[in-house]
Amino acid sequence: MSRIHEIILPLKVIVGSGALNSLPSILRELNDKETLRIGVVTGENTYTAGGVFVEKTARDFGEVFVWRVKDSKLETAQRIAEEASSKSIDVVIGVGGGKSIDIAKYTGFKTGVPVISIPLAPSHDGIASPFASLKGSDKPYSMKTSTPYAIIADTDIISKAPKRLILSGIGDLLGKFVSVRDWQLAHRLKGEYYGEYAAQLALLSAKHALRYHEEIASSSPEGVRILVEALVSSGVSMCIAGSSRPASGSEHLFAHALEILAPGRVLHGEAVALGTIIMLYIYGDPLWKRIRRVMRKIGLPTTASELGLPPEILVKALTIAPSIRPERYTILGERGVSEEAALKVLRETSVI
Repeated sequence: MSRIHEIILPLKVIVGSGALNSLPSILRELNDKETLRIGVVTGENTYTAGGVFVEKTARDFGEVFVWRVKDSKLETAQRIAEEASSKSIDVVIGVGGGKSIDIAKYTGFKTGVPVISIPLAPSHDGIASPFASLKGSDKPYSMKTSTPYAIIADTDIISKAPKRLILSGIGDLLGKFVSVRDWQLAHRLKGEYYGEYAAQLALLSAKHALRYHEEIASSSPEGVRILVEALVSSGVSMCIAGSSRPASGSEHLFAHALEILAPGRVLHGEAVALGTIIMLYIYGDPLWKRIRRVMRKIGLPTTASELGLPPEILVKALTIAPSIRPERYTILGERGVSEEAALKVLRETSVI
């Protein structure tokens, strides 16, 4: 019997040149109050890149409170949510990368107010999803938060993001080739709910990234538009599924394990892309070779040395990956792979 879950989708997605100029109209339609109390969550660097403009625009509508976050820790998100609640904010805007938007979604969820997502770098698919990845004391937490009311993606700004962040977005999308297979596997072996439409939507975003990898990697405004739309598509697949299942599988568990073992040294999308090669190899899917070729061509790391990590870190990450989310069944099984098996896989894929 299929489970019951609520599907909440973003109401507006505005993508293109000068899209940020649509912020006033979004704020006007959000609340009929004469003045609004607006919370802006951004980062130190992203404040300059776009946060200043958002703050200035928001001040035309009322009082503005700005939080510049330096990390995506759960305790940071809880603190900001408590402060936002005490200030009785009416809307929260996330401006920047993953940590800013995730904390904004968490804040909106805890305070019950609408969230506007304004990505300045297309490095992840959280820009449109109802999930946030926050760091606890010992491991990352993926938790249900608020689906953004609106996503505003200005390609003029995003195309100026560091190329490494744009490549990271491609890497995050490539992971859907694995996550969908893991979801199907969990459905067959564990009886877990599986939604074909959500799965195919996530898979479409991965195919789009693979097909248009050169244009996206060029950082052209059109390439950035293609990437952003694919990231939104992946985020919407999670809204429809009611979980992060269609977009996060064993490749994400591996990525999270790397983030624990080597914090701050690898971008999330880079780790996901490498995990995609590894997991497709384990599945026996020859697609791993094509994806590795594409990654090499556009400049995504395909080896431990390119990541700047010793081989033993990757071996360890592969062995502990299932323990990151024990409830999430994947190709790695419930106990994971042995060190000997991990070494074999990493050598066969030329990762080490």
